[in-house]
Amino acid sequence: MVRNTEHAYGPPTVTVKGRNVRLRTIGFLLLAGLAVWFIAANTESVSIRLWVSTVTLPLWCVLTVTLLVGMLLGRLVARRRNRR
Repeated sequence: MVRNTEHAYGPPTVTVKGRNVRLRTIGFLLLAGLAVWFIAANTESVSIRLWVSTVTLPLWCVLTVTLLVGMLLGRLVARRRNRR
């Protein structure tokens, strides 16, 4: 049974099987699943031109590195914003 609850003191949550789950967590899991699916669907090799050289790698490897760097940068920006 799914029941929407919103407390005046906290973020909006959805109750799933007796557990409160934040909507932000559900959104994150959905986007993470889509990212994994997109990475898995792109397996061909691509040439990437760096400043000096050209590298040929599988596209899934490039997408995974890009995703991880983006997550790291997002975490750093969020941490810096919380300190202010």
